[in-house]
Amino acid sequence: MGAAAPAPRYREKAQVLDETALDRALTRIAHEILEKNGGAKDLAFVGLRTRGVSLAHRLAAKIAQIDGTTLPVGTLDITLYRDDLGMRGTPVIRGTDIPFSIKDKTVILVDDVLFTGRTIRAALDAIIDLGRPTAIQLACLIDRGHRELPIRPDYIGKNLPTSRRESVAVRLREHDGEDRVVIEEPVEA
Repeated sequence: MGAAAPAPRYREKAQVLDETALDRALTRIAHEILEKNGGAKDLAFVGLRTRGVSLAHRLAAKIAQIDGTTLPVGTLDITLYRDDLGMRGTPVIRGTDIPFSIKDKTVILVDDVLFTGRTIRAALDAIIDLGRPTAIQLACLIDRGHRELPIRPDYIGKNLPTSRRESVAVRLREHDGEDRVVIEEPVEA
């Protein structure tokens, strides 16, 4: 068996959201969540590792500012639910932490970038294994298209058409020291 091909290197092509625009998108999503659900009663956030968790905490904080309601936030690791598990080498499991019951809750799944839909499919399987919520809604900061499964977000920060060869990098201060979203393109060797 040959050595695995090196991961492609990327360079920044364009910035699509700066710190202000990213914050504005999250504020809009928070308002849309409250409007669609008639307030914050029985809502809970579950963020997908890694950046979805940070975005879920930010959305919960925004709803607390707007509505005065403190919502629970959980962390979901979908590693063992992925349909490409055998193709990725040894999985790194970082753990799920949902310290509340999802029964009778409307769970808002939060992810940074929606692409093929396969990550969200895995997340739905993982959530259902934890219990039966009243409903599951999906909030994504970026929807870049190229869906392979019939998955559609309920809340979108920005629709961002991209080519398949491009990458979308969501940089958050909790992980990267800055808040912005960029499109990256492969560097030709």
